[in-house]
Amino acid sequence: MIGASWGVTQTEIERDYPCDHYAPVNTIELWRGITVNAPPAVVWRRLRQLQLAPYSYDWLDNLGHRSPRQLRTLPDHKPGERFSCVAGRFKVGRVLGVLPGEHLTVRIMGATMSYVLTPEDSSTRLLLKILLDRAHRYAIPLAIGDLPMARRQLKNLKRLAEADHINSAR
Repeated sequence: MIGASWGVTQTEIERDYPCDHYAPVNTIELWRGITVNAPPAVVWRRLRQLQLAPYSYDWLDNLGHRSPRQLRTLPDHKPGERFSCVAGRFKVGRVLGVLPGEHLTVRIMGATMSYVLTPEDSSTRLLLKILLDRAHRYAIPLAIGDLPMARRQLKNLKRLAEADHINSAR
């Protein structure tokens, strides 16, 4: 599928992801990745912020409400909890699994996905694998629309985590 991967290596595509253990058999697989110039602990704090908002195109996926830029002190996600918030008030998705500082696996809108942090020298690879159930009526539109949305989300998380890291070093 065109756009199935962005910013990932073949090795990252072939690795095992936590979402692989939750997804249905007949899936569309998508991979996204970005290098963040900050340690995993800093990137994880930003990943926690997904509890508050999607951090993608706010005008579209957050009903025009700006995703918070200030880092908030939040607990880690817990399995069974709602995953994120849209428009500052609508809780969406469900957390399936979490290993703080390493991965967060969720289900939202027919997609099962894992955010995985991989330390790499003085930076962190933030990887995202998305599995879409082919039987879901919106699987193909979600697969097509995901690339710009996930790319924007990962770039926003990168920018914010790198700023946090720079500010903490001062």
